[in-house]
Amino acid sequence: MKASVIANANIALVKYWGKRNKELMLPQTGSVSMTTEALQAHTTVEFDPKYTEDILIVGGKEYRKGDEEYDDYVSLFLNVVRKMTGNQTKCKIVSNNNFPTAAGLASSAAGFAALAAAVNAALEMGLDGRQLTMLARRGSGSATRSIQGGFVEWHRGEAEDGSDCFAEQIFPPEHWPEFRMVIAVTSKKDKKVKSRAGMAKSVENSPFYESWRELVPKHIDMVKKALADRDFKTLGETAELNALAMHAVAIATNPPIVYWNAGTMDIVHAVMDWRDEGLECYSTIDGGPQVKILCLEKDANDIANRLKQFGNIEDVIITKPGQAARVVDEHLF
Repeated sequence: MKASVIANANIALVKYWGKRNKELMLPQTGSVSMTTEALQAHTTVEFDPKYTEDILIVGGKEYRKGDEEYDDYVSLFLNVVRKMTGNQTKCKIVSNNNFPTAAGLASSAAGFAALAAAVNAALEMGLDGRQLTMLARRGSGSATRSIQGGFVEWHRGEAEDGSDCFAEQIFPPEHWPEFRMVIAVTSKKDKKVKSRAGMAKSVENSPFYESWRELVPKHIDMVKKALADRDFKTLGETAELNALAMHAVAIATNPPIVYWNAGTMDIVHAVMDWRDEGLECYSTIDGGPQVKILCLEKDANDIANRLKQFGNIEDVIITKPGQAARVVDEHLF
């Protein structure tokens, strides 16, 4: 009962911000994302009677009962699995990312997608692609999308039990081979407000939240059409506007949730200036300070080189659309 999986982080082009059911992890709105090739989580899970309690090791650090990462995330997810399977065997989980964790780069999405797929393989649950996205959702909402590769839509659904809330691929990675994302890492530190807590506060009291809920379905339709047509201008404009709207919701929350740092602001302004100069690029930002710049392959290296001139950038990563979560032979223990 052991399996290993590599799953890739996804970056939302139309954001997910807020749940309507915290236990089932049902979102207030749908969302659309691109699964990245460059950002990966590698996870091994083993269920074995020799373990007297669940063991969780992420990035070389062990988490135990009493730690938030253990109690509020992995323990709750494993409870869901045990309820589904009836298997009460304890397990060991080891996971490593090739990018900063808890810094606004969708590490929980990649991590829980990898864990869900590994658990499915280890316990021979036999879940199909749709069912697997629904299991991953119980660990982290955005993990729903990282099960699939390429460009992905997470359906909000209407059923109270979450039976119609799943993710599916809109287009495979090869649909738009020239599409690129240049990621500017402005800080590798853990963010002060985790996305889960930030979302809950925004739903509770942001005065802009209802407007956000009304806006997102329109953006989803626009982005899906732009993807189908490979219309980069419409896609970029819509994604950038959607990200700014999401952060406006967060900033207007009480107390305010401000994920941006000085580097974030510098890059947002720079992208707008570069666009005025004729360089095709648009920015998007998730729940953290990192800026992802949407562009085409022909401009990716130019943008990366420009970013490297900034004094407050810790890393620059170029990525293209990546593949779905997959079982691998390489175990971490």
